[in-house]
Amino acid sequence: MTEPLPAISVMRKSGPDRFHTGGLAKDFNLLDFWQWSAADIVSKTTRGVLAEYIVGRAVGVPTGEVRDPWAAFDLETPDGIKVEVKLSAYVQSWGQSLLSSISFGTSAARAWDTETGAYSTVSRRIADVYIFALLSHQTKETIDPMNLDQWEFDVLSTEVLDALEECQKTITLGKLKMLASPSVPFDRLADAVRRVCPEVNAQ
Repeated sequence: MTEPLPAISVMRKSGPDRFHTGGLAKDFNLLDFWQWSAADIVSKTTRGVLAEYIVGRAVGVPTGEVRDPWAAFDLETPDGIKVEVKLSAYVQSWGQSLLSSISFGTSAARAWDTETGAYSTVSRRIADVYIFALLSHQTKETIDPMNLDQWEFDVLSTEVLDALEECQKTITLGKLKMLASPSVPFDRLADAVRRVCPEVNAQ
């Protein structure tokens, strides 16, 4: 019988780490790769990971952790609140005739277990809270996702989302504003999360 193959424990890497062959280092490294693959932080794919990182820094996720793209939820705060981050933006990298309309995906999903390599049998929302990160700046010439003043955040408990229609897969900005407290900036996001999840903090 074949022995199971355990999940790989991923360690943080350093930019100067060089590619190598035959025991000899090549003249390119991980920083080169990161700059090549992720320099366009306005791009929809890269921007999603960036939003998770920004939210993680706001809510105090330890900086020594490594992102797990297969986790059942995106982040966990030091006090145990499970967080799902959803992103939208008006401005895209590609040419636009109009600014993008704003909506966020909210579908329940079957969670992937990184230890067993299998999906759960039931679709549900695992996180305690959803953070809707909107890159709200609307001018292409000055868009800068590293400028935290260009972001705004809305926070909803998963309980509120679960109470919506069973087939609810997206939520518009207008609907979100009806359900959530007023949007908060980066520096007030951690407090907003804890207000929405007081029962988690009390455990």
